Amino acid sequence: MLVVEDQKVLADRIAEGLRDAGMAVDVAYDGAAAMEITAFTSYDVIVLDRDLPRVHGDAVCTSLVANSAARARILMLTAAAAVEDRVDGLNLGADDYLGKPFAFAELVARVRSLARRSPAVPPVVFRGDLAIDRVRRRVSRAGRPVALTRKEFGVLEELAAAEGGVVSAEDLLERVWDEHADPFSNTVSVTVSRLRRKLGSPPPIETVIGCGYRLRDPR
Repeated sequence: MLVVEDQKVLADRIAEGLRDAGMAVDVAYDGAAAMEITAFTSYDVIVLDRDLPRVHGDAVCTSLVANSAARARILMLTAAAAVEDRVDGLNLGADDYLGKPFAFAELVARVRSLARRSPAVPPVVFRGDLAIDRVRRRVSRAGRPVALTRKEFGVLEELAAAEGGVVSAEDLLERVWDEHADPFSNTVSVTVSRLRRKLGSPPPIETVIGCGYRLRDPR
């Protein structure tokens, strides 16, 4: 997730709350910073304030929508409550619109709803006897519930989304953690190791030496 909000205290509180809800979150405090970070980092959802300094939120939204390579869903925030303002935001290509002030529980629910709008990954992913419920954030194997931490679930979710493809440690660090993660740490390998132990035998996660990790083909 990316939170773009010029009120630093509000931006940091939103980011902290989304992290507490199990999401990896980056923050930008103005439109220019948002344009820069989205040029080299892809996001599932962008929470975008409309009234931003340097580059207006409308321009940021238009640029993101025009970029065919960008897959991010956009939740636009604004203090303007008029219907015309909501319509203008949606006409720019935003996927959802939320007025300020807002209930944080509603923000989290809307962000999760937008994150699920991916035609490639269904709400519940099955890989052999492994079931990954992306909506309820639950995992079971052969019908047995498996208790995972937020990061362990995030790693498993990313591997499932790759549909058997290899996901590098760098990509996992970027998508499951956030911009503050140490790229030189062994946090990914440690998390994968714990995840393997919890999922049991035979281990569903395979290490591709020099490349990354993938979920084994259940066949």
